[in-house]
Amino acid sequence: MKKLTLAALALFLMNSADAQRYMTRTGRITFFSSTPIENIEAINNEASSVLNAATGELVFQVPIRSFKFEKALMQEHFNENYMESDKFPKAEFHGKVADISSVNFRKDGVYPAQVTGKLTIHGVTRDVATAGTLTIKGNSAVAAAKFKVRPADYDIKIPSVVAGKIAEEIEVTVNSVLLTK
Repeated sequence: MKKLTLAALALFLMNSADAQRYMTRTGRITFFSSTPIENIEAINNEASSVLNAATGELVFQVPIRSFKFEKALMQEHFNENYMESDKFPKAEFHGKVADISSVNFRKDGVYPAQVTGKLTIHGVTRDVATAGTLTIKGNSAVAAAKFKVRPADYDIKIPSVVAGKIAEEIEVTVNSVLLTK
């Protein structure tokens, strides 16, 4: 009987540990560049993410080639000329949600979230901080945030011939539904 109780407790603890992780492989990341000459938007629905509800640790990994543009030529230039996607195939964020204990993962609601960490794009890693929200609904947590990224900060070279068509700061929007695993 003692062994059965220990086995049940071990199984419960393993399930509890698993329930503290929220994951997705279909996270949505968009970016938007607005200039007087042209607006450029790209959408990526293949971001992978893991959120540890106990510690607040948050990781995003985004395949660069998965960004889709309205115009195929923009997508080609983005991958070959600017992002050098063969050399730098993914962007990554490793960080933490501050004060994760204020998020009640057992109660549906919208919770403010301050996120800090390291963002790696184009082989360059920089410290970032942004405000966002975690929306808890049932077994899901929607991570949402909006922040700006300067291509120059990540050694992304914009040729002078098209510099007026690409904003100096690109707006990045995260809206990813993570499920308990």
